[in-house]
Amino acid sequence: MKTLFNRVTEDIFQVGGGSLTSHEDAAVYLIKCEGHGALVDAGCGKDTGQLFKNLSACGLQPQDIEYLLVTHCHYDHTGGAKEVRDRTGCRIVAHERDAPFLEQGDNRVTAAKWYGAVMNPFQVDVKLAGKKNQITLGTKTIEALHVPGHSPGSLVYVMESEGKKVLFGQDVHGPLDASLLSNRQDYLESLRFLLSLEADILCEGHYGVLRGREEVADFIKSFL
Repeated sequence: MKTLFNRVTEDIFQVGGGSLTSHEDAAVYLIKCEGHGALVDAGCGKDTGQLFKNLSACGLQPQDIEYLLVTHCHYDHTGGAKEVRDRTGCRIVAHERDAPFLEQGDNRVTAAKWYGAVMNPFQVDVKLAGKKNQITLGTKTIEALHVPGHSPGSLVYVMESEGKKVLFGQDVHGPLDASLLSNRQDYLESLRFLLSLEADILCEGHYGVLRGREEVADFIKSFL
């Protein structure tokens, strides 16, 4: 039987990426709170039907998804964003420094060209500014932290679940490339900032879920 999701905590599930949806998808995570839901990223959009089957298996329906929390503008994380919003009516959240590339359908900066694809432009509903913002989902608070480097508007999201600090840091590993407007100095500073968060669980976009402060820290340090 096909695996439909991977449980991270009682509130958090991986529902996309890896063997769960298209092999081109970065990881997609679901956050649940008392019938309220948020997705962290949307994959490339080639297997959104399966994504929603996985979502249903976790006990939420499309109308329960209130937010799509975009970590950064790259195609493997955002190519499916427009369809996710069309199906759910959710609000798409991204940093203001990455939002223009999504709204303009910039195939270069979003790396859609790397996948031989075209970025389907869409409107960003909530454009975050500055270093730190908060998003409320039911009774939970999710922090959105600006960590530029991989892209100008890269974000991580942080929340508490089962008494542990969970970090959604989708592309901690990079890569850095001029066509993506990457900045090495910003990236290194962002890595040091991520270390200072002392997360217990890291939900990464391509390396899966890392558990334990030491394992999370060692993973981040490996890219410094």
